[in-house]
Amino acid sequence: MDNLDKIKLVESDSVPSEAKLPTSFGDFNIRVFHEESTGFDHVALTLGEMGGPDPVLIRVHSECLTGDAFTSLRCDCGPQLQAALRAIQERGWGCLLYLRQEGRGIGLHAKIQAYRLQDLGADTLDANLMLGHPADGRDYKIAALMLDSLKIESVSLLTNNPNKIEQLQSYGINVVERVPLIVGVGDSNRSYLETKAERMGHSIDSNQLE
Repeated sequence: MDNLDKIKLVESDSVPSEAKLPTSFGDFNIRVFHEESTGFDHVALTLGEMGGPDPVLIRVHSECLTGDAFTSLRCDCGPQLQAALRAIQERGWGCLLYLRQEGRGIGLHAKIQAYRLQDLGADTLDANLMLGHPADGRDYKIAALMLDSLKIESVSLLTNNPNKIEQLQSYGINVVERVPLIVGVGDSNRSYLETKAERMGHSIDSNQLE
């Protein structure tokens, strides 16, 4: 991890940014990590004790204001967030990292611009490219650093995204299992999910989108 950007546990007046967080899915612990290079504060929700040799069930979730907070049906982000927390609750042990990577890393303003282009007929990939952004601009080294700080070395990863697995492994995280997370499919996001499967390499079978 020496070659990665530094992060730190956010502190104010020597009070750690860490607390209990009762939720609809159980009593989690919340920690905030500050990424100095971007100024972003990222969040780790943990249930149970971390560390040890056994793989931890985790979800690395990128912020999606429209889906997570406003229940947008244009994507599957909100249902994925809820399903991940539910899966961790059912396992009784796990971790959710909430990364400030809105719009696959392009930010909220550009994401809504991309939505506008999608309204005019572009798919989710081409809309980003038309705006001069990458199809997916996320880098998961911050997630690897957060996991390292939490003493999590081996994980079962809730994801449909092979690139997320590859990146975490390249940063030293042992991904022993991919746990599919296909939820929230509907008429408003079916073409979006098809694009992710067909053009972005996500592990989504067409039969799962019917």
